[in-house]
Amino acid sequence: MNKLSIATVSLSGALDEKLRAIAAAGFDEVEIFEADLLSFNGSPRDVGQMCRDLGLTICAFQPFRDFEGMPEPQRSRNFARAARKFDLMKELQTDLMLICSNISPASLGGIDRAAADFRELGDLAAKHGMRVGFEALAWGAHVNDYRDAWEIVRRTNHPSIGVILDSFHALAPAFPVSAIASIPADKIFLVQLADAPKLGLDVLSWSRHFRCFPGQGDLPVAKFMEAVQATGYSGAWSLEIFNDQFRAGSAVRTATDGLRSLILLQDQLAKTPADALQPKTSTRGVGFIEFAVNEAKATDLATLLSQLGFRKTGVHRSKDVERWSQGTIELVINSEPDGFAHSHYVTHGPGVCAIALDVGNTKQAMARAEALQARTFYQPVGPGELEIPAIHGVGGSLLYFLEAASKNWDVDFEPLKSDAGTDHLSVVDHISQSMPYDEMLSWLLFYTGILDLQRLPQMEIPDPVGLVQSQALISANQSLRVILNGSSATRTLSNRFISEFFGSGVQHIAFLCDNIFAAVADMRKRGAKFLRIPDNYYDDVEAKYGLDAELMSALRDNQILYDREGDGEFFQIYTPSFDERFFFEIVERRNYQGFGAANAGIRLAAQTRDARPVSVPRV
Repeated sequence: MNKLSIATVSLSGALDEKLRAIAAAGFDEVEIFEADLLSFNGSPRDVGQMCRDLGLTICAFQPFRDFEGMPEPQRSRNFARAARKFDLMKELQTDLMLICSNISPASLGGIDRAAADFRELGDLAAKHGMRVGFEALAWGAHVNDYRDAWEIVRRTNHPSIGVILDSFHALAPAFPVSAIASIPADKIFLVQLADAPKLGLDVLSWSRHFRCFPGQGDLPVAKFMEAVQATGYSGAWSLEIFNDQFRAGSAVRTATDGLRSLILLQDQLAKTPADALQPKTSTRGVGFIEFAVNEAKATDLATLLSQLGFRKTGVHRSKDVERWSQGTIELVINSEPDGFAHSHYVTHGPGVCAIALDVGNTKQAMARAEALQARTFYQPVGPGELEIPAIHGVGGSLLYFLEAASKNWDVDFEPLKSDAGTDHLSVVDHISQSMPYDEMLSWLLFYTGILDLQRLPQMEIPDPVGLVQSQALISANQSLRVILNGSSATRTLSNRFISEFFGSGVQHIAFLCDNIFAAVADMRKRGAKFLRIPDNYYDDVEAKYGLDAELMSALRDNQILYDREGDGEFFQIYTPSFDERFFFEIVERRNYQGFGAANAGIRLAAQTRDARPVSVPRV
């Protein structure tokens, strides 16, 4: 397997903080970015020793800018500058310097002129025991294509001069990658990797602000690496990321995400089963959802669930934990004063502390999760209790993995008889989690790497006080849908939830039914209340879709939202927030695959009104 590396520019913090995060994540090598070294209060020798103490090899020092094709006196100054950098690299104990293609207006251009410059530089590098890698910047003044960079290196014909390939600079301008296969492996000195979302920006702005890790964007990074592998290249796979979110976020989390992305890419390109991870096991939906509450809130939540038609079907044999059921939906109310759920409640207040997923093979799911740096959770269980494998998920919550054989509720719970009733709700339709905007890419990689989930196009949802980015993830069999929401606007509902909840977590859960009108009528009889929707909304729906009068009346009377995609129809309704933390949604799908994005702004405005403090008129 190739060594895995990351450039220090990819992370936030001071150089020593970055190096510790990189080593802790499990990288083999690191690229030292010049700006990080210049601002560090220590010598290059100190940095080199620090890396060795952390178990890191420095694979490159970068970047050296505006070298090739310069007129005098800049040309002579460049060689003097390079000699100084080679001395510095000896102290770092690295032998590779990255030179990116010239962007100076003073550069003269010309492949032969550039080759002559590199030939002379190669002699200088050889005297110092160094190598130089040439990288084509996509916005280079004269060299902006890796094929031109390779042609310069080929004409240079010097053992100390090679090419450095960067996936972003090849893929963002949509250059064909097939030509990579013709480059001799020993002339590829380093491969740098970055992904990016598709954006209508100039390539420089796109690169400087929106690069991300492989698997988080839309570029065909795997296809690029297939071409690299065809050369026989055996050097490091190194991440070089410029991203505003990453620079503002946790260096530890970013480094972990970076390693996870490379492990996933290696798995995707593995030639033999021995080189691959455990495959993603099948996902068959939500096994149960666990709520952490105190005793008083447990009573309030039980009342709300009973209003929605859930029945109390079991009590834990030794703990203050209740089981509530409807259709195939299983909910757990945990008010036990000890253990993980209690700790979650103390930290976050009432909310979802765990989600159990029904998977085909729990051992396979855990092996893959652990290989991808997920943190395993273990808590002692009592005699005769089921031990369910789990990892840490969003906001410190847990993600359990369940198989059919481990769904024996009678082991832990004393069954309770309940009225048969009418199960209007059948399954968990989707789970929506809110998080800081700069964590969205992290959890996207987490979910899609471990589970058989595919991402849908990201949506931008208007909140009355800002925009919310919404990313839906869905399994192939549509049994599991997870929505990630984040906003950089501090007053949006998702960010107010994070503030109230003291961190990321489940903000709402949607339940599927076959007849929303019958379900809502029954719930209202039980005392359930729902979000109030303005009449203006229904006037617009009537004008837009031309629905018959009976259906329009039913929508208005029940405060049900409506959307249509082609022949598909979608109906949805929301409860008020429970203790200002989370809420429930009831949906009906009629050949409809989306989530009612057109109605999200209406829902957010209604929730904002409900959450607004009541003003007291002055007397």
